[in-house]
Amino acid sequence: MKTERNILIAFILNLSFAVFEVIGGIFTGSIAIISDAVHDIGDATSIGISYFLEKKSKKQPDETHTYGYARYSVIGSVITTVILLLGSVVVIYNAVVRIFNPVEINYNGMIIFAVVGVIVNFCAAYFTREGDSLNQKAVNLHMLEDVLNWVVVLIGAIVMRFTDFALIDSLMSIGVSIFVLINAVKNLKAAVDLFLVKTPRDIDVNEIREHVMEIDEVSDVHHIHLWSLDGQSNYATMHVVTNADAHEIKDKIREELREHGIGHATLELESANEHCHEKHCHVESVSHSGHHHHHH
Repeated sequence: MKTERNILIAFILNLSFAVFEVIGGIFTGSIAIISDAVHDIGDATSIGISYFLEKKSKKQPDETHTYGYARYSVIGSVITTVILLLGSVVVIYNAVVRIFNPVEINYNGMIIFAVVGVIVNFCAAYFTREGDSLNQKAVNLHMLEDVLNWVVVLIGAIVMRFTDFALIDSLMSIGVSIFVLINAVKNLKAAVDLFLVKTPRDIDVNEIREHVMEIDEVSDVHHIHLWSLDGQSNYATMHVVTNADAHEIKDKIREELREHGIGHATLELESANEHCHEKHCHVESVSHSGHHHHHH
């Protein structure tokens, strides 16, 4: 609930602020301010999308989404990121054009806008600092970036005010955009990894296998599959060979997995006499040796 409220506050702040920036950029003739505006309009749209998707991602699993809706939050982060990528490219292009065709800039106006920018964005960053979904992190990152951007613009405006070196404006704009680009690409990679069902970053399959094997009465573990829905909750499935009491052994394994940050596990138990046949299948599926069954 808190995450959602924060996202909504950030959305309203960002959107109204982006409008303020466009006006400021036109009034002062500064492309650095306009580049921030592009970035902010991107942020605002994406935060708006995040808001609805974050709400949806909290829904409980049902017949159509048996794994729940957590990935909707990730889609929010993908859309955000793509908008930011496009925005940055447009801004870089305009800043480069500006280097060759300098424009008159109102430095005093720029300083005033930058001071307001630092204050407003600092408040926004403060509001969104809590929360641990990928989405919330993305939103907070944008807020912090915005504070930095404005600090840079402020310093730049003051320097230009005294040196009249207008090129600084374009350079700041390009710097801001490259910074945004790099972060956007990182975010995109994290999201794509989730959709490719990669093993979660902080989990090592071999280590898990060893730890489960160390449990008394577990004679083998295979077919381990690990994945995450949203970068926070991790899932695992595995086949465990044991002759122990099913209930006890499952509890032990689940506890071990929880220590590794896996909250949901589906365990298939096999008795040791099934073992030989299953191991055979396992080896076969690994080596793709077709249908050469060796009967003992």
